[in-house]
Amino acid sequence: MQAVTMYYKPTCPYCQRAHQLLTAKGVAYEGIDISREPERREEMIARANGRKTVPQIFIGDTHVGGCDDLHALEAAGKLDALLAG
Repeated sequence: MQAVTMYYKPTCPYCQRAHQLLTAKGVAYEGIDISREPERREEMIARANGRKTVPQIFIGDTHVGGCDDLHALEAAGKLDALLAG
């Protein structure tokens, strides 16, 4: 399984929805709370090609995007293949 990273803020409802989907699929991921580690925000923006909103989700080296993007992959039946690598 590919490594998954999610930049998030604990108060963000979209972050919570993304967490729920990943958890329901049994995916362990590295969560980076940019409210506790503000220095990581610039890292997130650079990796996400300028996107500043949370969550920003990465599967391996692939930038998935945000919560809606993650759910769209799941709805299209493409998330499992991406996770498998």
